[in-house]
Parts: sequence; C-alpha cells; structure tokens
Amino acid sequence: MDEILELLTNDARMTAEEIAKLTGKKVESVKKTIKAYETNGTIVKYKALIDPEMVHESNRFVRALIEVSVAPQKNVGFDAIAERIYSFPEVTSCYLLSGAYDLLIVVEGENIQTVSNFVAAKLSSMDHVRGTTTHFLLKKYKEDGQVLKKKKKGTRLNISY
Repeated sequence: MDEILELLTNDARMTAEEIAKLTGKKVESVKKTIKAYETNGTIVKYKALIDPEMVHESNRFVRALIEVSVAPQKNVGFDAIAERIYSFPEVTSCYLLSGAYDLLIVVEGENIQTVSNFVAAKLSSMDHVRGTTTHFLLKKYKEDGQVLKKKKKGTRLNISY
C-alpha cells in the first residue's frame, strides 16, 4: 500500500505537512496525491474511532454480527443478494466470507428486540437466505488495530518494612 494511504489509515487526522515530513515528499505533492485518492474513490471516507464505553449514551444501541447462509443466484452469484441485504438501514457492514457461511453482516438497533425483529421479519424471510446465526456484540477490546481501553496499572499499595 502507498505510504500516504498507510499513514492516513493509521491516523486520518494527519495533515499534509505531517505526512510530507514523514515521507520526505513535498507538501504540495502530498496534497495532490490525497486529492487524487479522494477523487478516484480510493479514499472513501474519513472516520473517527469512538470507544462506546466512554460515551454516556453508549447503551442506546446494540450491535450484532450475523452470519448468513445464502443460495447464490444464477449469473450474479452473491452480489445481488448482498446488495439487497446491505440496503437495509440497520446493516452497517456486509462482507463475503469463505467457510460455513457466505455473508457476515453487522447490524445495529436500539435494543436486542429490534435486531431480533430485523432478523426474523426482514432477513430470514428473504428469498435465497438459507440460514442465519446471530452474535450480539457485548464489548469491544480492539477495533481497526486500536486498543480501546488501556490496561489499568495495579492499584495495590507498596509494602515496605
């Protein structure tokens, strides 16, 4: 991967000036490269990674990972059914997998019941969906290579004699 992309992947807040210093390139060249990546769709979006436990409203939604087994459609494979699934507003991510299941989707809802209703009423009833397995996300420890909560150092008092 291009070193500018690697740096932005690690920290999207980096300025062109900081990237230029680290890469030894000229600032204008870095700006031009970034603009080209944004224009051609290589850089799709800049995103903040937020630790939900640090936000007081973090209990306002639940997230579930749902494995979906589907029957691929003739001449379009998995793409058409994946597109139908990721079009639902509850679905935040959708991936094609190898293994026992074909798709992995990430779904968010206000509570467990909302997600369960999505699976029962919308997802499971779709043509070509053969089965699902739902895993509710209980806690995040690390996301996108970033540890979300640092270990606390021991709180034991030192004993001296």
